[in-house]
Amino acid sequence: MPDAVEGQTFLAIFAHPDDESLTCGGTIARLADAGAKVVLLCASRGERGSISDPALVPDGDLGRVRTRELHDAAAILGIAEVVVLDHGDGNLRWQDVPILHAEIVDLVAKHQPSAVITFDEDGLYWHLDHIGVHERTYTALQSLGTAAPALYYVTMRTGVMREVITAARAHGAPLPDGSVWGIVPEAFGAGAEPATLSIDVRAWIPRKLAALRCHRTQLGPNHPMAWIDDDEARKWLGIEYFRRAPIPGLDVAPLEQLGQEGPEWQEGQEGRQDR
Repeated sequence: MPDAVEGQTFLAIFAHPDDESLTCGGTIARLADAGAKVVLLCASRGERGSISDPALVPDGDLGRVRTRELHDAAAILGIAEVVVLDHGDGNLRWQDVPILHAEIVDLVAKHQPSAVITFDEDGLYWHLDHIGVHERTYTALQSLGTAAPALYYVTMRTGVMREVITAARAHGAPLPDGSVWGIVPEAFGAGAEPATLSIDVRAWIPRKLAALRCHRTQLGPNHPMAWIDDDEARKWLGIEYFRRAPIPGLDVAPLEQLGQEGPEWQEGQEGRQDR
C-alpha cells in the first residue's frame, strides 16, 4: 500500500446517499486505509428516491432513512466526516445554485483537500442532479484559481452494468426489465470522456459491496448488486476510473499515487475499455 497519501485529505462531492459507494467506494476505502482523511459532501438527503420495502420507511421520511444509511456506509468505507446538505432532491441543477457553490468553496477552505472527486459532466448516466453537482463543483473549484485542489471526475467502464446484471441473473435474480433503478444498463458511462486514471480496488471490493448494501431502501431484491458475490464484483467493479479535470490548480497528482495513468484494465483483469 503506498504511503504517499497518508495525512492528506480528499473531498468527495455527490448528489445522493449511495452515489459515493457505487461510483468510487473502493477508492475511498483504499484512501482511508492508506492513512488519508476522506470527507464526503452529499448535496441532498435523497428524499425522492425509490423505496425497496415500505417497512424500511414507516413514517414516510425517506430522506431521514437514507441519511442514516449513508452514515452506515461511510463507517464501512472509513469516511472520516459526512456532511449532508438539505438541497431538494431532483432540483440540484437549478435550485440554490449560489448557495451550493458557496458551501463547496467553504468546505474546501475548511479542509484544504489535496483532491476533490465528483461526477463527470455526463452525470454517470445523464442524471440531472448528478450533472448539477458536477457543474457546482467545477465552478466552485475554478473560482479558486491556482489555489484549487486537483479535481477528478469518476466514471464507469461502458457495459459493466450489463455484465453485473448477467451475473446476477445467473444466480436467479428477479430482474424482469433488466434495468438498474429503472435505468438502461448501457447508459452507465456511455457519455463520459475517456478516463485518464485507473485505480485497482479489488482488495476493497467486499467493503464497497457492504457499503452499497447499507443503502437498503435503494438495493432491494430486484437490484443486481444484491445478488453478485465478491469474486464477481472484483471482476466487474475491481477497477475504478477517473478523469483529471483541466482546471488551474496546484501541480500535484494525489490520486495518481494510488493508480495507473490511462484507462486500461490492470493486468489480470478481464475486459478492456476501447474508447
